Amino acid sequence: MTRPEDVRYLALALSLGRRGQGRTWPNPAVGCVIVKDGRILGRGWTQPGGRPHAERAALDQAGEDARGATAYVSLEPCAHHGRTPPCAEALVAAGVARVVAPIADIDPNVDGRGFSMLRDAGVEVTTGLLAEQALSDHAGFFFNRAQGRPLVTLKMALTLDGRIATATGESQWITGPAARREVHALRARHDAVMVGAGTARIDDPTLTVRDLGMDHQPVRVVVSRRLDLPLMGNLARTAKEVPVWICHGRDADPALVEAWQGLGARLFSCDLAGRQLDISSVLQELGAAGLTRVFCEGGGALAATLLAADLVDELIVMSAGMLLGAEGRPGIGALGVDRLAEAPRLTLVEMRALGSDVLTRWARPTAG
Repeated sequence: MTRPEDVRYLALALSLGRRGQGRTWPNPAVGCVIVKDGRILGRGWTQPGGRPHAERAALDQAGEDARGATAYVSLEPCAHHGRTPPCAEALVAAGVARVVAPIADIDPNVDGRGFSMLRDAGVEVTTGLLAEQALSDHAGFFFNRAQGRPLVTLKMALTLDGRIATATGESQWITGPAARREVHALRARHDAVMVGAGTARIDDPTLTVRDLGMDHQPVRVVVSRRLDLPLMGNLARTAKEVPVWICHGRDADPALVEAWQGLGARLFSCDLAGRQLDISSVLQELGAAGLTRVFCEGGGALAATLLAADLVDELIVMSAGMLLGAEGRPGIGALGVDRLAEAPRLTLVEMRALGSDVLTRWARPTAG
């Protein structure tokens, strides 16, 4: 049975969980709030690396006062023994009287067992509230568990005529400072930042989170069939400080494989699809390595490959009031679309100004 205060406290638990996005993989980013008599006794969210869990952190704050309280958790409490005991068991042991959680955890180790453990111990369980927000928050974890791949967010910074650079390759900067700062915030909320080989060669990016006062950095992923990347570039130079993962073809030069491994990079040998890497194989490799949320920053060829394979779950476009004309480099490579009916179509989710630029966020159309 729901109570008037349930939505407010569960929304708080969800917001706490989002603090861990990008840091908790391969575990979900969960939030928890312990409440009794209208007073918050403890709050927590899954810590970097996935331990401790949100429930454990909140229970430790609440202490003995947790007895008889309500726990608001953004995902079904775990029910299996891993490096720590099950959170459902910890809630029972603490004497919590009631648990409110929006959705079940689809992980085969949980999948309703946490709720059953609580109910069997006499704990009242309420589910279903704020389920849509919870599904969105945990989409990356669910993609990993159900499809074996991470959720993919594709970001593009474009001129009004859809260009990402001049004919000579100049692209810094199409968008302004506010949009660039937003990109860093988006990187921080993902497990990894991914680019294609062309972007790595031309831009020599660092792909790190900057100017946000963070000590955490996402994994940096490069998709490069031939491994023909600058061995003296920024990624190579910093590979032992911030993780660099490279997805390459099985026909890559063994000398380059050895060189990149010596620099500290982690390499993934992926299947080919014609003359390119099979992007599905790439994402399956990244999913098997534990990634749940990947932020792809292009370039145009990789963007087209992901879109053509229907592997873009969210598209973020940052549009600048600039025109480069037909000679500029297009934001998306060839898609092979001959008829409008074949073109990928997305649904607008959000639109807002970022200084003099405009951010639009798009998602797959919902069925029906």
